Amino acid sequence: QVQLVESGGGLVQAGGSLRLSCAASGSIFSINAKAWYRQAPGKERELVAAISGGGSTVYYADSLKGRFTISRDNAKNTLYLQMNSLKPEDTAMYYCAARLSMAITTTQTLWTSWGMGTQVTVSS
Repeated sequence: QVQLVESGGGLVQAGGSLRLSCAASGSIFSINAKAWYRQAPGKERELVAAISGGGSTVYYADSLKGRFTISRDNAKNTLYLQMNSLKPEDTAMYYCAARLSMAITTTQTLWTSWGMGTQVTVSS
């Protein structure tokens, strides 16, 4: 059974920081590619960042480069998202995703395992 459990969301003022974590277990091995998506109310789910199994390849949405950092600890099978200089438009439900490959993809349907999400709310 695959489990992805996100944590670390919350309410923060604009300009603040949060660190999200995603603990994986079951059939999601530490070497699988993982990603963070987000979905704001009334908007489509969008890819925030992705990281390959070995961590050598990363992807960021253009609008988030320089503020968000994705990382992973394969020994703990845990994924992280450090979010700095948060803006009200970053308010969304943030989801962890994984796929049975070490390679990342920007195609949402190829991420086959999903967590339940953690809410991030940025106040102005």
